[in-house]
Amino acid sequence: MSALETRYMGIPLASPVIAGASDLTANMDSIRKIEEAGAGAIVLKSLFEEQIQVERFRLEEDLRTGEGISPEIGSFYPKGEHGGPKEHLLWVKKAKAAVKIPVIASLNAVNRATWVEYAARLADQGVDGLELNFFATPSDFDVGGARVEEEQLEALREVRRTVRIPLAVKLSVFYSNPLNFLRRLDAEGIDGFVLFNRFFQPDIDPETETMTLPMNYSAPADSRLPLRFAGLLYGRVKADVCASTGIATGADVARMLLAGAAAVQVVTALYRNGVKAIADMRAGLERWMAKKSYASIDAFRGKLSAKVVKDPWAYTRAQYAKMLLGPKEWAEGKKA
Repeated sequence: MSALETRYMGIPLASPVIAGASDLTANMDSIRKIEEAGAGAIVLKSLFEEQIQVERFRLEEDLRTGEGISPEIGSFYPKGEHGGPKEHLLWVKKAKAAVKIPVIASLNAVNRATWVEYAARLADQGVDGLELNFFATPSDFDVGGARVEEEQLEALREVRRTVRIPLAVKLSVFYSNPLNFLRRLDAEGIDGFVLFNRFFQPDIDPETETMTLPMNYSAPADSRLPLRFAGLLYGRVKADVCASTGIATGADVARMLLAGAAAVQVVTALYRNGVKAIADMRAGLERWMAKKSYASIDAFRGKLSAKVVKDPWAYTRAQYAKMLLGPKEWAEGKKA
């Protein structure tokens, strides 16, 4: 038995390092290299309902070109309609056949009916699991948090009733109480949480006075948020936690596993350091485990979770107050 073996979403993995959804997992050459580098699994680039809607609208616009000039011009163009998700589904099927490690599909939908339809069609491609990307960015003044959560819960219920393969939910942090929502999702019988989703954030170029959308790479400090939630959730939910964001080294993987995560997802590290980053993370984790005399991940996973650690207040905001009230004691590692 390999020292790096773990289980995520109930799926056996040879390594806890998973390649997250990105353009790198939408290329056959890349996914083969990801497998060779020792990834435990691959999450294929997401199927986006909104992208299909835009493409369908553009096709309809193109097919109507010239109709305003003469009614007869419309007859020059053959009747046609957008293929919907067919191209993506074909890619998913090919990708699954191309590698031996677990392949997880990813879905971003908008309408409840589409969540169910696309989830079922992705499951039919033979993938090992499905990742649902739920998000709630603060953009609509008229939609309350309770409504957002109920709509997402209902979509999950319908997908769960339809799809039999393991399901994970990838979430953003924009919920009034993420822990409460995570517990409610867990009660619906999902198999995994991916924490957290990163979205493109807008920027402004003051020289050109234009809006820009820079690449949304993560930084090492970004890993502290998923680490906190992995530590809080360990032993308190049935679903496995997969930590995502700011993870780039074997030490980063070790931190997440100590907090209680079952696996990690990496994307930025692959863009910055190449696919070999996966092999480097595996090697770094193996060296750390050997140094600590851990024969398996199960031997230490969750060792520093909120449920187990001697000072669980470290996972709460109270630490800020303790730092203010007793900076000397904090620096010395004592309780304030």
